[in-house]
Amino acid sequence: MDEVLQSVCLLATDQYGNYVVQHVMEHGKPHERSAIIEKLIGQIVQMSQQKFASNVIEKCLSFGNPVERQILIGEMLGSTEESEHLEVMMKDQFANYVVQKVLETCDDQQREAILTRIKAHLNTLKKYTYGKHIVARVEKLVAAGGMFSIVHEPYTLRLSSTQGLCLTQRRSLLCAEKRLGLQPSRVLPED
Repeated sequence: MDEVLQSVCLLATDQYGNYVVQHVMEHGKPHERSAIIEKLIGQIVQMSQQKFASNVIEKCLSFGNPVERQILIGEMLGSTEESEHLEVMMKDQFANYVVQKVLETCDDQQREAILTRIKAHLNTLKKYTYGKHIVARVEKLVAAGGMFSIVHEPYTLRLSSTQGLCLTQRRSLLCAEKRLGLQPSRVLPED
């Protein structure tokens, strides 16, 4: 195990070695998982853009503890003078899957912060092959069971059907629109 932990970065980028690291993340002891994540911190964005290492980063998000997940997400939300990490990742052929995994594994507070950042890029994301994956995932998340979807131009939430929804559910949908900073698409019908 010591040899694996000493070579995490090399193994993560290898077409076969990445499976070793993924296996340890999924089945290893908590201190082994933490050691792997510790080795990858500072390289999350770059690793997410690599074919094999992106799978390792996804496992880190799935099997890391909440504090480790917060660190990983924090790194992804950071920026450099040239670009915003999250924006670069959303447009990348491999890193876009890592962003989708973040949305799947983060807590509600993190998800809200990430969705706010993503919302600023929705218009440009739909122009990129891999950005469209993010738009679709965001739409699925916002839909919370397929009850509404994001209409891209302009970006407003539209209820596809309010049939069978009680007033409380309709209010929840409108609250979700407000939380995302979107214009309410419909007036609440009377019950």
